[in-house]
Amino acid sequence: MKQVKFLTPVSIVATMLFFSSCNSGNDKKADETPADTSTVKMDTPSTPSGPTMVMTIRHKVANYAKWKPGYDAYDSGRIAGGVHNYIIARGTEDTNMVLVATIIDDIDKAKVMAGSKSLKDKMKDAGVISAPSIDYLEAVMNDTTALQSTVRVMLKHKVKDWDAWKKAFDSHKQARMDAGLSDRIVSHTVGDTHSVTLVFAVADVAKAKAFMNSQDLKDKMKEAGVEGPPDAFFYKVVQKY
Repeated sequence: MKQVKFLTPVSIVATMLFFSSCNSGNDKKADETPADTSTVKMDTPSTPSGPTMVMTIRHKVANYAKWKPGYDAYDSGRIAGGVHNYIIARGTEDTNMVLVATIIDDIDKAKVMAGSKSLKDKMKDAGVISAPSIDYLEAVMNDTTALQSTVRVMLKHKVKDWDAWKKAFDSHKQARMDAGLSDRIVSHTVGDTHSVTLVFAVADVAKAKAFMNSQDLKDKMKEAGVEGPPDAFFYKVVQKY
């Protein structure tokens, strides 16, 4: 998954960037940290969708409660760029790490919006304190019928060959299920099938982390042609539009 890049236009994904608002400052309070087994009944599940264009943005903010109003105030700028709100999430380990997923109409327009001075100024005013990681994704699978947990993990890595990787990935589904991971999104960077981004609903964070560090998964990833260490980000969905 490329760094300035979670899927159906109507039922699932999209800006940066794919919820209810949380109150937070610089301190990470116990009530802000997502519970490992948190589940909610989201929107009525829809049939798994086809490819969808999504933009995700991940960055750190000084204070979430101050950042959120600034984000909301830029709705007109996003709409002008064909970018539509989908999901806002916060890291489970650092609640000031924010992930925004949005649905995009046109990748070129979305890139212009993401690189605009007006957005950069708005992010600065809102208290964004790290360079944003932006990914433009094409989702080839999105399953809203999967486990309805608000706790999820996004996994990004490079692969040698998409088809070979996908075959190995599909063959390992039962192992993921046994670890309490439900496949929600399978995607790759727009125009680059070597950059893969995955999203899983998490039933138990400790169990999921143990699986992701297991020799079994390392062996399967090697077999699948994964290149380099994966980037894993555990987060909790706090607002869905």
